[in-house]
Amino acid sequence: MQNFDLTILGCSSNSYFKTNPTAQLLNIAERFFLIDCGEATQIQLRRYKLKFQRINHIFISHLHGDHYLGLLGLLSSMHLLGRTTELHLYCPAELQEIIEVQYKHSETRLNYQLVYHHHNYKNDEILFEDDKVVVTTIVLNHRIPCCGFKFTEKPLLANITKDTLAYYKIPVEQILSIKQGADFVSNDGTIIPNSKLVSNKATPRSYAYCSDTCYDERIIPFIKNVDLLYHEATFLHEKADRAKETYHTTALQAGQIAQKAEVKQLMIGHYSARYKDLQPLLDEARTMFDNTILAIEGENTKL
Repeated sequence: MQNFDLTILGCSSNSYFKTNPTAQLLNIAERFFLIDCGEATQIQLRRYKLKFQRINHIFISHLHGDHYLGLLGLLSSMHLLGRTTELHLYCPAELQEIIEVQYKHSETRLNYQLVYHHHNYKNDEILFEDDKVVVTTIVLNHRIPCCGFKFTEKPLLANITKDTLAYYKIPVEQILSIKQGADFVSNDGTIIPNSKLVSNKATPRSYAYCSDTCYDERIIPFIKNVDLLYHEATFLHEKADRAKETYHTTALQAGQIAQKAEVKQLMIGHYSARYKDLQPLLDEARTMFDNTILAIEGENTKL
């Protein structure tokens, strides 16, 4: 089965104590997607021995500094290290202006092409699609325009064993069509049903990233049944008024969203610096959704 794994590079909110601001690296079939890029993201990539020149797609959820202030440094390092492959940046339109002003006044011209794709923040849209994965936006409810991202694996082809190929004398040129669901007709006209030829297909996996947002059940249809949901949980529920005021979510509310969306697993993050011990946040989320884990820097989660 192809790779589908997530590495946490940073998991704190804007004012952080022991951990770095938000950044994640998602690997789907050797496509490397950087999700948000808080300060020190490139340092974290080096720390965990992740080759950032393999990143060809960067997704920025919104323009609060803890989600993008590491981007300029990363882009510059890619340039200085000789990158020539184009890089796709999915971001607010205003971020292009920020980057271009920086490069204008520093008289910098990148060795590689930076291709911008601007969010519309009004409705969910497909940002990226190839033969392995499709990425769509999830419109979130934050103080400024903000969106999350859903990464969905394309259906995988079924497998045919060497023994099956040999037994039924299946020509090489028919293997692909059988993997795609076709039956096989032998030389004597016997029809061999596809179900006898292939193993069960793996169920496509999905990951939903919901960065800064207040509690909003409107996202539930878009994250329904995902394998892993990352949802911010900035505060304990005793700070629900503060969460509402700042357009953030409590750990209990994140658990409620996961429960109502019937996801398989919930990961919480974006912790306020006031919480030196994260266990109470985890315990609170688990009162609503038992299969909850913490986003922890350096940890890799395989879907």
